[in-house]
Amino acid sequence: MAKITIDGRVVEARDGGNLLQACLEAGTDLPYFCWHPELGSVGACRQCAVKQYANADDKRGRIVMACMTPVTEGAILSVDDPEAKEFRGEVVEWLMTNHPHDCPVCEEGGECHLQDMTVMTGHRERRFRFDKRTHRNQDLGPFVKHEMNRCIACYRCVRFYKDYAGGEDLGVFAQHNNVYFGRQESGTLESPFAGNLIEVCPTGVFTDKPFSRMYSRKWDMRGAPSVCTHCSVGCSTILNERAGKVRRTLNRYNDEVNRYFLCDRGRFGNDFVNAPSRLRAAGYVMDGRMTPVPPAQALTRFAEIAADGPIFGVMSGRASVESNLALRRLVGEALAGEANVSTGWAEPLHGATMRAVELLRSTPARVATLQEIEHSDGLLILGEDVDATAPRLALAAYQTQRNAFNKLADANRIPHWLEAPVRTLGAETLAPLYIATPAPVALDKAATLSVRALPDDIARLGFAIANRIDPAAPGVSGLGEDETHRAGVIADALLAAERPVIVSGTQYASVALIEAAANIAAALAAKGKAAGLSLVLPEANAAGIALLGGMSLDALLEKARAGQVGTLVVLERDLARQMPQAGFDALLGAVRHLVVIDHSVTPTAERGELVLPATAVSECGGTMVSMEGRAQRFLQVVYPEAPLQVGWRWLRDMAEAAGIQAEIGWQTLDQATEAVAAEAPVFVAIREAAPEAGFMLEGEHIRSQTSRVSGRTAIRANISVHDIPPPFSPDTPLASDMEGSYAVDMPGALVPFYRVPGWNSEQSLNKFQQEIGGRMRGGDSGVRLFPGEMSAGGYVGAAPARADGRGQTGGEAACLVLPAYEVFGSDETSMASEPVKQRAGEPVVRIGGHGASGVAVLEIGGDRVEVAVTVDPALPEGVIFCPPYRVIPGFATPAWGSLRMVEAEAVA
Repeated sequence: MAKITIDGRVVEARDGGNLLQACLEAGTDLPYFCWHPELGSVGACRQCAVKQYANADDKRGRIVMACMTPVTEGAILSVDDPEAKEFRGEVVEWLMTNHPHDCPVCEEGGECHLQDMTVMTGHRERRFRFDKRTHRNQDLGPFVKHEMNRCIACYRCVRFYKDYAGGEDLGVFAQHNNVYFGRQESGTLESPFAGNLIEVCPTGVFTDKPFSRMYSRKWDMRGAPSVCTHCSVGCSTILNERAGKVRRTLNRYNDEVNRYFLCDRGRFGNDFVNAPSRLRAAGYVMDGRMTPVPPAQALTRFAEIAADGPIFGVMSGRASVESNLALRRLVGEALAGEANVSTGWAEPLHGATMRAVELLRSTPARVATLQEIEHSDGLLILGEDVDATAPRLALAAYQTQRNAFNKLADANRIPHWLEAPVRTLGAETLAPLYIATPAPVALDKAATLSVRALPDDIARLGFAIANRIDPAAPGVSGLGEDETHRAGVIADALLAAERPVIVSGTQYASVALIEAAANIAAALAAKGKAAGLSLVLPEANAAGIALLGGMSLDALLEKARAGQVGTLVVLERDLARQMPQAGFDALLGAVRHLVVIDHSVTPTAERGELVLPATAVSECGGTMVSMEGRAQRFLQVVYPEAPLQVGWRWLRDMAEAAGIQAEIGWQTLDQATEAVAAEAPVFVAIREAAPEAGFMLEGEHIRSQTSRVSGRTAIRANISVHDIPPPFSPDTPLASDMEGSYAVDMPGALVPFYRVPGWNSEQSLNKFQQEIGGRMRGGDSGVRLFPGEMSAGGYVGAAPARADGRGQTGGEAACLVLPAYEVFGSDETSMASEPVKQRAGEPVVRIGGHGASGVAVLEIGGDRVEVAVTVDPALPEGVIFCPPYRVIPGFATPAWGSLRMVEAEAVA
């Protein structure tokens, strides 16, 4: 640490940093625009001017840009110097010459960084009396709204979109006062991270389009920390609520996970909680029709159902660990000691997911965090299209470029935060990234080497890499010359890396792929490398389900066919997405009673004899376990009206109504979490994911609304002008209104919004961090259930036989059909969000080889559908790539199928 003097005050500053960071970390309010903790410095706005002095005897000094000036031992500077303050005021004034006077109607108003900095500089009046420059806005798709006239040319948008996220369809045009940030023409932004422009932009140029349709000011909304449930990464989010509806999703900083950015599926996918498909009442079938009934009557009906034979359950990857445990407690155990519960996955996905979690718990390598992936200098992605299955992980993988750039910068003594020269120096450098997937992926453009092969052949490559690193690892027979060469190149690169990480997952439900990845990580660890292993799982709480344990849907179907299942209780799961139609019908036809607990109408709920309405993630609290074994708490932001309640409360009430001794007598979330912690040793640390509901800050609960909130009475004036008490929940340490405490050092897991005096935008996050870009003052959110390093484990499995894209089904020739996951379209809940549905478009089936595209009949496992087909020469010959769920609801894992063209057209 270096010692520097700021306005006569001696403070410590990080070596290698810049003066702007040093000032902000020292608690000094210094205005800035173009600098961003994750994007570095380019010196575009000139707003962070300070006076720097050569030494103690220098009385004159010189104006420097703090973001472009490195910290040096003994540096002396002044933020309050009159000349520096005048300079900053003039910068704001000329930035505002073309800015519209629309703060009262601007959607950024009240949380605008430009507003904060304008007030901070003391600029209070306009002297410019001439015509303002005007621009035409563009339609950028369903997520982002464009108002170019508010631009101050800080360049943050293109630096994030092009440099950080790798997008290619947003740029900067023209020059001087006519500079324009947008696309060449109107059209949907292609990057799945475009929504981050909303938070990156310091003004109102890029705003949240879905939010604008039911807009509320920041100070009129309730906030609560939450967890994204649209993939297994487990990004930290903040949900905002107003009048009982979720209005928007914001990024919540988590140093080891998503840090400053979210993917668009996570940002815009939560509108499903407001969708017409929500279940709002309990009901059961009477005279062949579903009839809404009071909760007490529904529970009485369950008691009648429960008496008719054994109860089995199906767990859910979108329900909390607490609710899934309650289901296990309700259904109990069979005579053999096996719980009467299914994970909700059919084979082979069940086996692959259970194996993945088992290996994550036993690998001698580290279970890699997102930030370890981002800082890896040797990254191998083995058989997983992370762009689609875990988008935020893909964004982290893309940052491995910067590690290569930074090595060059170190050699040339350029600080990493000097973004422009660092990127210019590394312009021709590829990332230390190696990818092996069946089809091209977006990350290919940054990769040093991309390999195309079928899943089994990719697994063979993985086993060969592990064997090349450590001959003690299982070998592979029958490798070709090219395969041997590729294995050697990748193995040598990983051995040369200081921080290698191996990524794979369950996209193709291949145990061999997962074991190959684990073997590579184990081989690197055996060679003394600080290797990391990351395995993408199929659902948000898949790790939690796997840790609880259960049978596959196939095993459940066998028991149902044998007459062993009287009542099937399905918790927040659509079985039609997990099984072919024939299997789905067979299972529901073989059970005598079907009870469904869910928050949305699904094909499974439509078949339920009894349906109970559950709360969604925004309406309750609970714990999710991410793919890295991180238990994270989400807290309630919406207080729903009865009969909606969290799944475990329904299960508790069902047990009481039926007289089942199930040990679910929990009254609060804390009691439910304590029961999880006592369930198995692996869950012991789950208590530490967040403070308990009784947590107090300075003797009070933490307020979930800003101190300026108003209108609680006015918003329901059409009903009554009398105020109503704020809602209360025993499950959260957050007060439901503006009464309570709030501080920058509150626990990181409880932060409901970012705001400090003078800083109303998300830039106020800097005040909540121990150091900028570092950990939160109140600690990170969540706790790792898997230890960071394991000493157990070793090499597992054996290489599969060489893959073949042709086979037989029913005596006829068949093609291999692989699931082509999509960023928008493959996730169940986000597709109930209208903006995401618009962004997804129509599904298209692709087939490798040459020929004509057109319309064809696709058949998989007895399910037949007419689809649009595109021929893609970049794909393996004859292999079909089909979007899961949308084309055939029950298709999600590799299968044999056939494709018959019924209408073809020549490919241009």
